[in-house]
Amino acid sequence: MNDHDGLSVTHRAYIPHGRAHYGGGLVDGAYALAVFGDVATEICIRTDGDEGLFASYSDVQFKAAVRAGDVVEATGTVTRTGNRSRTIEFTLRVVCRSDPERSGSAASALDEPILATTATGTVVVP
Repeated sequence: MNDHDGLSVTHRAYIPHGRAHYGGGLVDGAYALAVFGDVATEICIRTDGDEGLFASYSDVQFKAAVRAGDVVEATGTVTRTGNRSRTIEFTLRVVCRSDPERSGSAASALDEPILATTATGTVVVP
C-alpha cells in the first residue's frame, strides 16, 4: 500500500435551482462528474502539491436522480497510486432533498443518503 492509498476527500454542495436541466428539476449527470473533478483536484493537491490532470473516467453509474435543491456529498478515495497516476473511486450521495410539494422552500435532511452516482477515475500528476 502506498502512502496515498486510502486517502479520502469529501465535498458537499447545494444544487441551486438554476442547475436544473430537465423536467421535474432533474440535474444532468455531467454535474456529478464536474464535482468529482473538483474532489480529484483536492486529492492531487494533498498528495502531490499540484492540481494534476484528469485522464479518464471508467465505470460511471447513474443510480438515482439528482434534483435542484438537493445537497450532495461527493467523496473520492485513492485506491491505487502509480508513479504519476492515481486511481480514485468516487461516490455522490444526496444527503438533503427539497420537498416542493410541502412548500416552495421545504427540504429535509435524509436519514439514509441516496447513492446517486459512482465512478472510477484516473488522474495524472507531474
